[in-house]
Amino acid sequence: MGGLSIWHWIIVLVVVLLVFGTKRLRNAGQDLGEAVKGFKKGMKDEDKPNGQLGDQSRSEETRSTEAGESKERDRDAR
Repeated sequence: MGGLSIWHWIIVLVVVLLVFGTKRLRNAGQDLGEAVKGFKKGMKDEDKPNGQLGDQSRSEETRSTEAGESKERDRDAR
């Protein structure tokens, strides 16, 4: 009961290709790559002091929170 040989991995790869197809695997790879790029960009932005962050680097969460607060202020004003 040793480890898996190269032939086992080749058979697994062929089965995965047959089940999912190359198009789905390519799309999954692209999605994973974009996620990693986004994560790295987020880590770089986090390292910068707040004064160096521009409006473009503000997160969607901050924008949505600000939009929600302005809606609440509008409701309270009525």
